[in-house]
Parts: sequence; C-alpha cells; structure tokens
Amino acid sequence: MSNSVQSQLRLVEPNKQVRIGERKIVRVKRAQDIIEIIAWSIVMAVLVMFLIDGGLKGITDVPTALGAISRVTSLLGTALLLIQMLLIARIPWIDKFYGHDGATVTHKKLGKPVLYFISAHFLSSLIQYAINDGKNIVETLFGFLNIQDLLLATISFALMLVVVVTSLNFARRAMSYESWFFVHLTAYVSVAVAVPHIITTGSDVAGKPVQTTIWVALYLFVFLNVLWFRVWIPVRKSYRKRLVLAQTVRESSDTVSLYLTGKHLEKIEAVSGQFYFLRIMTPTQWWRPHPFSISAAPNGSYLRFTIGDRGDDTKLMQNLKPGTPVAIEGPYGLFTEERRTREKVVLIASGIGIPPIRTLAESMAARPGDITVIYRVRNAQDASLLAEIQEVCRRRGFALHVIEGPRGPKNSWLNDDGSGNPDVARLTMLAPHISEADVYICGPQVWTESVIKSVRKAGTPVDSIHSEEYAW
Repeated sequence: MSNSVQSQLRLVEPNKQVRIGERKIVRVKRAQDIIEIIAWSIVMAVLVMFLIDGGLKGITDVPTALGAISRVTSLLGTALLLIQMLLIARIPWIDKFYGHDGATVTHKKLGKPVLYFISAHFLSSLIQYAINDGKNIVETLFGFLNIQDLLLATISFALMLVVVVTSLNFARRAMSYESWFFVHLTAYVSVAVAVPHIITTGSDVAGKPVQTTIWVALYLFVFLNVLWFRVWIPVRKSYRKRLVLAQTVRESSDTVSLYLTGKHLEKIEAVSGQFYFLRIMTPTQWWRPHPFSISAAPNGSYLRFTIGDRGDDTKLMQNLKPGTPVAIEGPYGLFTEERRTREKVVLIASGIGIPPIRTLAESMAARPGDITVIYRVRNAQDASLLAEIQEVCRRRGFALHVIEGPRGPKNSWLNDDGSGNPDVARLTMLAPHISEADVYICGPQVWTESVIKSVRKAGTPVDSIHSEEYAW
C-alpha cells in the first residue's frame, strides 16, 4: 500500500454503538403490515362501494354486463395504479420500510394487473357503446375521439400500454436507463389525462359527492406526495447545498471518484450504505438522474461517489470538468447499519459494488475481529478503492480477503483457485462466523444472487442477509 493513501485517507469516527437483536426486524415487519393493510383496504373499499351502488343488480343482458365489467375494472385498475405510482415515487416513508428496490419490485408486480384491469375497462366500454349505438367497434372508437374527455381517456390508455410494455423484462433489458426513465415520465401524464373522464363520465363517481370526495382525496394524496418528494424537496436541497464537482480522481482504468463540495454539507442526511440519484446539471444531462452509492462516509467536507464506466451516461461522467454543478435526490436505501441485528458482520463486494461496502466498513460500530470483508475483483492491480479498503481494515482490525482472477466453474461467484471446493465451503473458510453474522452483499445482480445462495447454504437466516440493487 502506498504511503500516500495511508497519510491522505480521511476516515470518520465509527459509530459508538448500534442496537442489535431480532426485535428490529419485528418492528419493520409490523410497519409493513400496517402499510399493506391500508393499501388493500383502499382496494376493497372501492369494490364495496361498487357493490353497494348496485353494480351487479342492473345486469340483464350483454351490454349491461359489459357496463358492470367496465365500472369495476376501472375502479380497481385506478386504485392499483395510484398505489403503483406511490411505490415508484421514492417516498421516504415507503423507502424506510421497503427500500427503493423492494418498492420497485412490488411496483413491477402491479404492472400486469393494472394493465389487465385498464384494458378490460377500455375494451368493455368500447364494445358496450358499439352494441348500444348499433355501430362497429372502429366507428365507435372514432366516436370516442370526438368527445374531449373520452379522447383524453383513449390517449391515457395508449400511454399506459407504452409504460407497461416497456416495464416487461424483455423490453427493459433492451433499453438504456435513460430511455426507460424518459418513457416512464409518461406514466404521470397518463394518469393526469385520465382524471377528467373519471369525474365527468364515470357512473361510480360523477354526481356522487361521497365517491367524488374519496377519489379526489386519493388523487390529491398521490399527487402531493409526488410533488413534494420528487420535485420540491430535491429542488430545495440542490438550491441550498449548491453542489459542484470539486475534483475527479481516477480509481482504476474504468472508474473515477467524483468529489462534490457545497454548502451545509455538515447537515447531509445520508448514512453509510445509502445512495443518491445524481443529475449532472448540463444542458444535455440535467433531466436524467442516475443512482450512485456514496463511496466515503459523510464527513461534512465533501460528498463522494465512485462511478464505473458502464457505457451509458456513466461514460460521460468519467470526464466531467471541475465546477460542473450537480443536483442530488435522496438519500435512499436500507443497505445500512440500521438493519443490522447481530454482533458479527460480513461485507461482500464485487467490482463497482465496493463503494457502499467501503463506507460500512468505515463507520460500523465494531471491535477488532467483528467484521470480515470479502472483495471480489478481476485484477487487484486495477481494482477500485482497494487501497482504501485495505487501510480501513488495517486501522480497524478487520479481516480482509481480496479474491482475484477469473471466476470459477459452474457459475461460481468466487475465483478459480484450483481446489474444486464449492463456494459455500470456501465461504465458511473465509468467514467462519458467517452463520451468526449479518451479511451485506453488493455487486452485479446475477453475481449477488449467487452469493446469497451460498450464504443461505452456510446457515445465515434470510432476515440477516442484506442486498440492494438500483432497481428500475
């Protein structure tokens, strides 16, 4: 290790103590239960209002049956859509209990039910109108386009189709994050343009004060949460902190660290393990946020992010000029010591997954020997932050294992050491207390899933395994 790293590395004082024990998990699950009960109660309330309003009594023939289907699917689809929007809005009171990735996973799962309900509503309405008017479906559709509120509803449906289709795995894999982000901005537009026809032509809402009040309250609740947490708070934070790029430091052949300075950094809310969405405030980049973990524990002087070149906008970030303004949104994530329940800890990273692991090693409350760090790299001579994590572990008395070289056979997440031993056997040799530890894992998704399998086989309970991806 170079003497310059030893002399220049600035570390914060680690946490003095941390509350551990299984009761922390129980409290989180209890809060999740309350949130989920409220969400499902809204959906059930919508269904009950439909039934109380005689939703099934008027069915006498095909058109009235289609009308009932149109009504109930519209109500259920809209309720689920509003919940889905809240989940992806990066709202702190949701992120606190589910994490950004957990909320995003649930958001994705709701995508198909929302699509099915809204599609059923649109098609059943179209067919019902066609039968009642004695016209074919095409003529009826063009008739919709001549009525302003129904035109807006048709546009909303088309936009929702685009959003849901681009959320499917095959489409998302083919899209860059920037393209996906731009398309999903239309989700807000689709909801907004659908509102008029719900209030003016929806038979379950129009002319009914109680139902109108409930639906207006739901829309306002979602709208105000999105406006406050996605627009106002980030804008206010960025204005107050006035962050700019102070310097760029090359960490490896494809990785740089961005040091941001500004005002009031001593009041930064982030803790080790969390991430922000960064916006590079240039004419071509300001509208595209990217998620990055902080790579040094907040110290009041600068905020640091270590970014790998992954071929998209991250390539442009490798060569930013000092003085470039940067806006931040966050912090987010549950990959923190707050989720720790055990005395022993194992921190496992691969490649550019090292930033949050490095910050946790720096700030976690621990005695020498309590923490083991495993860092999987392709080449130790070109590994990001390796010298820093070595120095952190040396100063704090933590065990560090740098696993270098090509991956082993049979989808191993470790290197090929020639022993032929399975990953779980090698893991227990590297971290003998793995079954009694909290385990934090950060790296590429497929690699992380492989590590989790080994950790589970080693006897670590699922509630003691922590991983977080920048889901989108």
